[in-house]
Amino acid sequence: MGAAAKATPRDAGPVRSLWSDTATHEAPLDSSLDGDTQVDVAIVGAGYTGLWAAYYLAAADPHLRIVVLEKDHVGFGASGRNGGWCSAIFPASLRKIATASNRAEAVRLQRAMNDTVVEVGRVTELETISCGFHQGGYASVARNDAQWQRAQDEVSGWRTWGLGSDHMRLLDAHDAVGHVRATRVLGATFTPHCAVVQPLDLVRGLAEAVRRRGVTIHSGTTVQSIEPGRVTTDRGTVRAEVVIRGTEGFTPTLPGAHRDVAPMYSLMVGTEQLTDAQWESVGLRDRETFSDKRHLRIYGQRTADGRLAFGGRGAPYHFGSAVRPEFDVDARVHAMLRRILVELFPELSAVAFTHAWGGNLGIPRDWYPSVSYDERTGLAAAGGYVGDGVATANLAGRTLTHLIMGDRDSDLATLPWVGRRSPHWEVEPLRWVGINAVTTLFRLADREEALSGKPSRLASGFWHALGH
Repeated sequence: MGAAAKATPRDAGPVRSLWSDTATHEAPLDSSLDGDTQVDVAIVGAGYTGLWAAYYLAAADPHLRIVVLEKDHVGFGASGRNGGWCSAIFPASLRKIATASNRAEAVRLQRAMNDTVVEVGRVTELETISCGFHQGGYASVARNDAQWQRAQDEVSGWRTWGLGSDHMRLLDAHDAVGHVRATRVLGATFTPHCAVVQPLDLVRGLAEAVRRRGVTIHSGTTVQSIEPGRVTTDRGTVRAEVVIRGTEGFTPTLPGAHRDVAPMYSLMVGTEQLTDAQWESVGLRDRETFSDKRHLRIYGQRTADGRLAFGGRGAPYHFGSAVRPEFDVDARVHAMLRRILVELFPELSAVAFTHAWGGNLGIPRDWYPSVSYDERTGLAAAGGYVGDGVATANLAGRTLTHLIMGDRDSDLATLPWVGRRSPHWEVEPLRWVGINAVTTLFRLADREEALSGKPSRLASGFWHALGH
């Protein structure tokens, strides 16, 4: 595809989310909690986890009194700001899952994730949620010899677990650029188990669906503590037999949960609408999601209205698991993302970048999401999706419903992520030093691999230690 362009992409406009500017579902006008109340199920967090749980619980028992409590507004967190990948990616590897269970259970969890992508599409159609859902798959290109070796190992690894080409297949350079016409492509992996969505429209449409089923959503209501049978807020106390915590990257702000997950920031940029000629140079004809095989993750999609939405890691972890609005913006990282996108697709060197935004996500110490429900206390929780929560939260909501409704022997209720507990993160300053050191390691490993073409031993050692 030729050498990378030297032109510098035009600066982004005002810092705002592409999704909020292009949403078709109106922002809801939910009222705040007004005093004490009694319900059957109280859910903390009006993101994907909480709303999917509310959706399936209301479907299972229309008589349940369900209330969702949200500090800001529906979709305020990662659910409304993410890259819009509804993917079957589960952050923990099959090897890690099998170590704590067995091979069959690990494969069963992966197949449940594959099915979840289809389930999200089914609900968006059933509930007429206009969110641009389209299952065009996911292509991850290899752009140096180290990445190409990683791609081959990845596909052969899936084969050892009995997951064939219907799960993931290897593409040579010719077939790879048929999906993603990036520079220096040596090949790619491709899986059909991924769809694109407009994430804010999905979460708002889901909120509309749960309201139609009698669920009450109270925004502008700050939860101060969660206890068995009770949620205390700044606007009253909610008593409930079951309390579900679905707070993901904001979990560390709750009492007693400071070290449960690390809130890491992932940032995004968005372009103006591209011309047909520009799209011809980019590819993505079936709106495939795309990335490459670098360690410091990047991700992108072709939006329904013809833009590129592109994001990546690289923002720092902030001391003490701090979560603040100003962390959603990092000029250095946003500039890096614009440079990477133009380096991938040089024909876009003159494209206007109209949006730049970001948000935090929740990372457990072992990168292993979990679902839990204590029948004795009535406390339930799900999360730790490591940025892959669009589909995983749906699986969590269905799983919580099975557990809470007493169907504890069902296929979903017995998946190996149920009932497990990740270790706590280290105390500061060890947490700050360790997390930011890994980000630096990945950046250096990617640079080393681009220059040498050989896999980074340091990065490989980290992934192996993590159980991948």
